[in-house]
Amino acid sequence: MIDNTPKKKFTSDLNRTGLFHLFVIYLVWSTTYLAIRIAVREGGGFPPFTFGAMRVLAAGAILIFWSWLNGKKLSLSRNDLVTLFISGLLLWVGGNGMVLWAQQRAYSGYAALIIGSTPIWVAIIESFIKKKLPQTALIIFILLGFGGIGILSIPSLLTGNIIDYYSIIALLIASISWGLGSILQKYRQVTTEPVISSTYQHLFGGIGFIFLALIVKEPLPSPTTEAWIAWVYLVIVGSIFAFTSFILALKLLPISLVMTYAYVNPVLALFLGWFFLKEPITPFTLIGALFIVLSVIGIYKYQYKTR
Repeated sequence: MIDNTPKKKFTSDLNRTGLFHLFVIYLVWSTTYLAIRIAVREGGGFPPFTFGAMRVLAAGAILIFWSWLNGKKLSLSRNDLVTLFISGLLLWVGGNGMVLWAQQRAYSGYAALIIGSTPIWVAIIESFIKKKLPQTALIIFILLGFGGIGILSIPSLLTGNIIDYYSIIALLIASISWGLGSILQKYRQVTTEPVISSTYQHLFGGIGFIFLALIVKEPLPSPTTEAWIAWVYLVIVGSIFAFTSFILALKLLPISLVMTYAYVNPVLALFLGWFFLKEPITPFTLIGALFIVLSVIGIYKYQYKTR
């Protein structure tokens, strides 16, 4: 009985901290789709993989400098090195890289809503890891969110444009890759500090982006002023602050709860795309958004009751 009170308080504090970082992810990553679209769309001037390399390497360099100023230990164990290398490639190159490629043509809100399938892939992958199906309630809430994403996708799917199909495939690959990277971080937690983890993942992701840019022979960038502003925003806010919050949230909260960012982000990203880039919002948008919000509430309540 003596030890119960402090343990509960400690757990509660961790949950509040985790929820704060989840809120940062909700807010900031909703705006990153808009910034990416501005940078890599036709006329933006940034080739997608070159843009990705410039973004994550710049963020990684800033994080290294900050760590050095604060006397942080930059050395890694072999296990940490392998985990951060693989997760960095999955999250940045496989996840963000495919989003960058797709958003050359795909609307920012559309990209965000397809990435909303990430929690479904996480649930499927975790069921294989645990060798059991997710509980019925969680499946229902996840499918509710996926149903909302499907409704939001209807207008684009009805066009029959082959380029739209390629973009959908790229975004689904991004969702699966991001889910794999998230699960790897959850089940193979590293011993180094989250900021150091984020630093190395940025650097490994940057190396992967350079490799891809060379393979596809991307041209040299010639970005507009708007594209440069988008790059600065993504480096400072999208990469350093939000990505570090993502790592912390994974440590402090259930992974299914953390992955609900993929349901919230499409709603905010759709609105931002409509407001700033005049991207269309239809009745499908409103109905799909309602499903997504209900799904987020359901998953949160489920995780709260079962933790």
